[in-house]
Amino acid sequence: MPRKLTVNLIARDNGLGLSRDLRLLSNALKANGCDVHVTPLDEQHERRRWALGGRSWRSAWRRLRLRLRKTTPRFDINIMFEHLWPDYFALAPCNIALPNPEWFDEKDRLHLDRIERAWVKTHHAEPLLNQLGCSTTWIGFASEDCRDAAIVRQKAFFHLAGGSRTKGTARLVSLWREHPEWPTLTVACHAGMLTTAESAANVRILTDYLSQDQLRQLQNAHAFHLCLSETEGYGHYICEAMSVGAIAISTDAAPMNELVDDTRGLLVAATAFGKQGLATLYQFDSAAMEQAVAKAIHMDDQQIETLGTQARTWFVDNDKHFSERVGNALREWAAS
Repeated sequence: MPRKLTVNLIARDNGLGLSRDLRLLSNALKANGCDVHVTPLDEQHERRRWALGGRSWRSAWRRLRLRLRKTTPRFDINIMFEHLWPDYFALAPCNIALPNPEWFDEKDRLHLDRIERAWVKTHHAEPLLNQLGCSTTWIGFASEDCRDAAIVRQKAFFHLAGGSRTKGTARLVSLWREHPEWPTLTVACHAGMLTTAESAANVRILTDYLSQDQLRQLQNAHAFHLCLSETEGYGHYICEAMSVGAIAISTDAAPMNELVDDTRGLLVAATAFGKQGLATLYQFDSAAMEQAVAKAIHMDDQQIETLGTQARTWFVDNDKHFSERVGNALREWAAS
């Protein structure tokens, strides 16, 4: 019987998106017969990454010593989430990056020659890594299925900001306050993201901790999810909206428009306004957003049901094929 392939997942288990990524990729690898190990990282490891990523002679000397260190590999493959973690290259003969372009920085670029290839979650990321000389394999990704069919859906609007500063939250709330005739917008965000002064008669801001059951209630109870990201590594909250059969109103820019198109959601025109890491940042056009909200408000039940069903169908199909795409990437590695 052939030996199982051993894969080491190296990531900050932050209880948020990275933890979700760890679970989903771990499950896909196990479905392909891999023995999966997780190396969890914390703030101390991030400080060490910075120390090894400097331009000083001291940082260069640390990097050289690390390359010369003799270590017996323990795994067949390392997969490094979000950043490159040079302390762990020697744990496997093959190192694969799983980057989020918006967080991939100059310190990561210093170690690209140690990476065999990058597995990318969006097609948007492929040319960004290719132009740095890194070979890529598109695996896409998956998200958690949040559907609860027992919850009655309302023709209402929801924005899940969490702790992210790149979801267009402040501009969205400001625009909503300019339109007191619009229905209530419910915003779920971390404390400190918005102040009570930014609420309005038709803006409800939830900053208290939400249990998973409470969050699922909100996700399933709202027909429209406003997902106006400036950039995304993948876009879990967009996919989660689609998983419940809601209509995602999203930014018409890469990679958000890889997940949402006009057959399963609503896209809002956007303009580039800056860079973060390798990614371009986009902000939604206010007039286009007003048109999208008006269109949503005037949808009848059948239109909402049709778009929501198509969104759910896309989610299920994407989720079903994620393990297959990971398996194809493993076979590509084995053949190289």
